[in-house]
Amino acid sequence: MPAGLKATSSPIAIGFSATELAANTFLQQSTDLNLNPLDREVFVVLSINMDPQPPDAKVGASSAVLASLTTTSQINTVDLRNSNCLASARLDIRSDAAFTEAGAAFTQLSSETPTGFLDYIGIIATNDFFVQIRGSGNNVTKSVAGKLYGYRARATADIYAALVQSEVLSA
Repeated sequence: MPAGLKATSSPIAIGFSATELAANTFLQQSTDLNLNPLDREVFVVLSINMDPQPPDAKVGASSAVLASLTTTSQINTVDLRNSNCLASARLDIRSDAAFTEAGAAFTQLSSETPTGFLDYIGIIATNDFFVQIRGSGNNVTKSVAGKLYGYRARATADIYAALVQSEVLSA
């Protein structure tokens, strides 16, 4: 348990999904955590499981599906270099015009559970989290689905103010 926080729920799983409106376009979906700011309630994230649909396999053309989960709204998919990104996933099929068969597949996923002895992987201090999806080189729309695992906690006044300010100012 992080210092300055007191758990107010047992661990819970929150499902999420996002689907492109048209193939190869960015889409962001927000999920409301229904946190109570008057009680200085935050959500402590224990792990995240993201399952993007695979990209289309096409002879002589590369394709990809990128997805991310963040604590703040984004204008594109992001990776773990972004301080507000809690998880990211990328599925690629790499090919070039010289290939006469489908290309090679690559998967890049952030860890679904904390490695080592981490107590948590992030804290969401504002009411929503955001899931982003964007395909590249696909013929049809792509989607991502997953679960966010964690628990609700009450923060001390100074910790809550710092968490909210840090999250909002880094957006």
